Amino acid sequence: MREVESPQWRKSSRCASGNCVEVAKVDGHYLVRDSKNPDSPAHAFTEAEWLAFVAGVKADEFSF
Repeated sequence: MREVESPQWRKSSRCASGNCVEVAKVDGHYLVRDSKNPDSPAHAFTEAEWLAFVAGVKADEFSF
């Protein structure tokens, strides 16, 4: 039986308030969670979905 990798959660270096989004990569999937609720289920994304999101952020597609 294969061991399950434990998530290594990372916060943005710009996170000063402690209320941040955290990201971890486990078994080729990207997990995203709210740092205020670390015991809540994380949202999981494939690498392709994550890379599309990052590209959208860099292209300023999410400005309001």
